[in-house]
Amino acid sequence: MKSTPAPRRRRLSRRPVRRRKKPPQTPAEGEGDPEFIKRQDQKRSDLDDQLKEYITEWRKQRSKEEDELKKLKEKQAKRKVTRAEEEQKMAQRKKEEEERRVREAEEKKQREIEEKRMRLEEAEKKRQAMLQAMKDKDKKGPNFTIAKKDAGLGLSSAAMERNKTKEQLEEEKKISLSFRIKPLAIEGFGEAKLREKAQELWELIVKLETEKYDLEERQKRQDYDLKELKERQKQQLRHKALKKGLDPEALTGKYPPKIQVASKYERRVDTRSYDDKKKLFEGGWDAISKDSNEKIWNEKKEQYTGRQKSKLPKWFGERPGKKAGEPETPEGEEDAKADEDIVEDDEEVEEEVVEEEDEEAEEDEEEEEEEEEEEEEEEEEEEEEEEEEEEEEE
Repeated sequence: MKSTPAPRRRRLSRRPVRRRKKPPQTPAEGEGDPEFIKRQDQKRSDLDDQLKEYITEWRKQRSKEEDELKKLKEKQAKRKVTRAEEEQKMAQRKKEEEERRVREAEEKKQREIEEKRMRLEEAEKKRQAMLQAMKDKDKKGPNFTIAKKDAGLGLSSAAMERNKTKEQLEEEKKISLSFRIKPLAIEGFGEAKLREKAQELWELIVKLETEKYDLEERQKRQDYDLKELKERQKQQLRHKALKKGLDPEALTGKYPPKIQVASKYERRVDTRSYDDKKKLFEGGWDAISKDSNEKIWNEKKEQYTGRQKSKLPKWFGERPGKKAGEPETPEGEEDAKADEDIVEDDEEVEEEVVEEEDEEAEEDEEEEEEEEEEEEEEEEEEEEEEEEEEEEEE
């Protein structure tokens, strides 16, 4: 709470202060009054009765809630038991249905084998009869027969399905639906039988919905597994491409990487085998270029070292490059200086050859990079054309 400021003190006047007289104290109202005491007792008793009623009502409500909770728990336990029984029955039914399906598949397989055997026997009988007829026939007649082909004999099942007309497909659809959707025979059913039929249909719906949910969950799991396996396969292909010296995404595409079998800048026959060309893209090109550079270097070196060495001509008179005041150079020192000059010239020529080879190697690398870029552009264009063709086909 906010504190109120203290009031200002007034200046004391010289007038005498008048004091107010206090009223006489009277006894408390109703003290000792029997009617008042009776009324207070009555109020307390009314409050006690009301409180007792509230307590009894709360106890009744609580007992009712406990009974309802107990009934719900019993109902839940019964439902668990019935659900376990239904699951057991459903599992048994599924097992029987699976056994029946396997049995039907085996029977169908046996029937197909038997039919195939019968067809082969009939074909063999026809062939034997044809051979016998050809032997018994007159020699003047033709020595061959033309057998008519049966309709649809040379066509596959998929081709026969495609060749069916719209009316045939509609008829097959009606027959299939007549087997699957059976009409309800509820003529003359009473209320109890109708209830039983409705319960049976409800159980069938629940069963089908359960199977549908199971199949959807199984499909989701399979899709996830397929996705994970594809990612693992891509990772393995990336490692494989890196080991071979290729781009990491070279083997993960729809088609394998293309191998350049011939240079489009050189019009000459390439006599290398496919394996040799393939090894060039697995890190062999560096070794080949190194060997070729080494060979060129050796050839140039041999050519240079095998040249004819000629000494500078001897000057008669003043030595070229001589400054004023220098002494004359002896005859032997001139030859030594000439040899030193030759060695220095050799070293300069070798440095120039090395620089020229380095420039040639750089030019070769630039040409290779340009060729690789052009090949990548061609591959991208081909992939775009293939994707457009696939979209058009779809």
